[in-house]
Amino acid sequence: MPTPDLATAELTLTGRITTASNATFLGRIGDLTVVYKPMAGESPLWDFPEGTLAHREVAAYLVSQFLGWDVVPHTWLRDGPLGEGMVQLWQEQDPTQDAVDLVAADSVPETGWKQVLTGQDQDGRTVALIHEDSAALRRMAVFDVVVNNADRKGDHILAMPGGHRHGVDHGLTFHRDHKLRTVLWGWQGEALSEEELDGVARVNAGLDGKLGQDLADLLSGEEIASLAARCGQLRLAGRFPGPSGDMPAVPWPLF
Repeated sequence: MPTPDLATAELTLTGRITTASNATFLGRIGDLTVVYKPMAGESPLWDFPEGTLAHREVAAYLVSQFLGWDVVPHTWLRDGPLGEGMVQLWQEQDPTQDAVDLVAADSVPETGWKQVLTGQDQDGRTVALIHEDSAALRRMAVFDVVVNNADRKGDHILAMPGGHRHGVDHGLTFHRDHKLRTVLWGWQGEALSEEELDGVARVNAGLDGKLGQDLADLLSGEEIASLAARCGQLRLAGRFPGPSGDMPAVPWPLF
């Protein structure tokens, strides 16, 4: 069977994801399952321009492509049953894996995991937020710094079979001001690898060419300039940043 044209082939809705804060639907394009977020269903936010979340999701995919790490599943803009919106290929994650977890504070694994914070659960027990110490998740953490992700919750990380990690829900990205909120703080202060620095350099270079041209249709000039500045600062520092500013360092809820 020929592959459908993802931009023009019929998009049929099959369900709604009711846990999402914005209107989010499951659909099909031919034999492909997709996620569809119409712009008309975006809830207004006080700190992001109205009606821009779908554009930011597509911009995040474009930056992911330039990094070369396949962090964000294929994402594009197109018309749909409820108007123009973001469409993304559905990813079937491995239900037996958890890249981020909450565990009892006295049972944090000694190896293979990074502890982010401790707190109390609803029953008053002391728990720890942890994430795996893997190359795939490190790359996602670098990506989040580059795109200034304000909403990296645990459930926005898809643990794929074979160890790959996809990131989803990137509507709160590319703000011109510092907005980084993430559960992936475990590497703060650690040196970036050569591969990670090379990825940031590819994005920086791309802003003077095709990537910059494509992002100009999705983001403001100030937001693109801030993206370039973040890339430059990250390459100069050569290390994972830590939390800064007065805003919360982690999103809420965590998952």
